[in-house]
Amino acid sequence: MTARSSLRQRLGRLALHVTAYGLVGAFLFPFLWMLICAFKDKAEVNALPPTLLFTPTLVNFRNVVAQAKFWEYALNSAVIAVAATLLGLVLGLPAAYSIARYKQHRLALVILLSRILPGISYLVPWFILFTKLRMMGSYSAMTLTHLIIVLPLIVWVMVGFFEDLPVEMEEAARIDGTTLIGYLVRVAIPLTKPGIAATAILSFIFSWNNFLFSLIIGGEGTRTLPVAVFNFISYAQIDWGGVNAAATLITLPVVLMVMAAQKHIVRGLAMGGVKG
Repeated sequence: MTARSSLRQRLGRLALHVTAYGLVGAFLFPFLWMLICAFKDKAEVNALPPTLLFTPTLVNFRNVVAQAKFWEYALNSAVIAVAATLLGLVLGLPAAYSIARYKQHRLALVILLSRILPGISYLVPWFILFTKLRMMGSYSAMTLTHLIIVLPLIVWVMVGFFEDLPVEMEEAARIDGTTLIGYLVRVAIPLTKPGIAATAILSFIFSWNNFLFSLIIGGEGTRTLPVAVFNFISYAQIDWGGVNAAATLITLPVVLMVMAAQKHIVRGLAMGGVKG
């Protein structure tokens, strides 16, 4: 290897590392800035130019937690996210297996389009439907609206896992007298547990972070935690310290969940991406 080629390889690795760290830094900077502003008082958070040296304070977090409905919103977020994820798995796993095994491309396209469409396009039909059914503001309505977020995710991630299962396994099970549902429950689902776990965690996160559906469809007793951020925004001013503190508290459970389950997520998604 010549000195020129060695230098070229080193420069290539350096450029790759700089690009990678630059992209990671660009993604992490908003979260880092949110965390910094959450510990600033009102004067420092509104200072121009921004101050990097300041005395940290917990007043913003105390104001967020002191809200009468903060913990109620947190409970609502957990209940709705868990319900939407479980219902999405019940509906999405059979749909994903059907698409993977019987090549139902039209069904896959419809599910994909339902996810691509902006969420705001569903609000008027849902509002009319739930109003006529007297479901506005109920947990049922909130769970059903969150299905439009989690169901396409579950289906499209799990299709890759079910495609990896040999067709001969299903044929052998059917010869032994096992029904299709029995094969799905007893064989296919147990073999794809890593993928199901990763998909369930991702679905929970997407449901937990949803704001628009909760603001419009949710009622006084069923609004979720992202609405707590909206409470710090008024016509006259925006409490940036409170907004960042509330956003930090909302993001913290998701970050802890991902850190605790990152091995399962990576392993599950990697298994679904390997063919052959």
